[in-house]
Amino acid sequence: MKAFKFLGLSVLALSLANCAPSAKQLKEAVEKDPSIVFAAIEKAPEQFIEVVNKAAQNAQKQAQEKAVAEESKKRDEEFKNPLKPVIEEDRVIMGVKDAKITIVEYSDFECPYCSKGYATVEEVLKAYPKDVRVVYKHLPLDFHPMAMPAARYFEALAMQDHAKAEKFYHQIFENQGELRSKKEGLLKDTAKKVGADMKRLEKDLKDEKITKRIEADMEEARKFNFSGTPGFLINGVSLRGAYPFSEFKDIIDRQLGVEKPKN
Repeated sequence: MKAFKFLGLSVLALSLANCAPSAKQLKEAVEKDPSIVFAAIEKAPEQFIEVVNKAAQNAQKQAQEKAVAEESKKRDEEFKNPLKPVIEEDRVIMGVKDAKITIVEYSDFECPYCSKGYATVEEVLKAYPKDVRVVYKHLPLDFHPMAMPAARYFEALAMQDHAKAEKFYHQIFENQGELRSKKEGLLKDTAKKVGADMKRLEKDLKDEKITKRIEADMEEARKFNFSGTPGFLINGVSLRGAYPFSEFKDIIDRQLGVEKPKN
């Protein structure tokens, strides 16, 4: 009997030495006895952490590569079939009015990422003074209580004078921290600084035209799948988020027919 047992064990040992267990067998073994894994971790914890970190990094890298590939494919499609925002004649235009490139900015005056987007757009305007114009559209988010009031002030000022509205736009983004603390006090103070007729402003703030414009902007943003802020359309090619200058440059140069320098 002992001889048979010894023979059986020998056969088992030989099979394990010459044929690795299948994934199914390993899964079943671990499910049956999870302590196998725990024992292995206890025996070599540093190696285990290293393997896990490496696997996480590889997974993250693969996810990023996939996202970049999908974004590139989508961008190519938008170059062929650009998105078409509505740009009314009475819109505030920042930059050269007849510029080749129109950036439509869907933004929120209180959003910190929009502040970064604002700074990048300013960089773009300086880099392309003759080729780019910017149209500011509204996408005030519910959890930013001063975003909607600021949007209304901007449009009410635009009804008086586009230059004053543009100055207001710059002032609010450059002093965004104060908007959260001073709230409407900052909006009023800024309107005064840019030379607004305050009596007319108070009346225009209630105008239904402003409500309709902001609602139309928000609906258009949803139509183009902008759910967060900021979002940009560069001659109909989308950028979703506060991307760096280089991303804007790649799209603009491609639209202007500027060839990339060869490495």
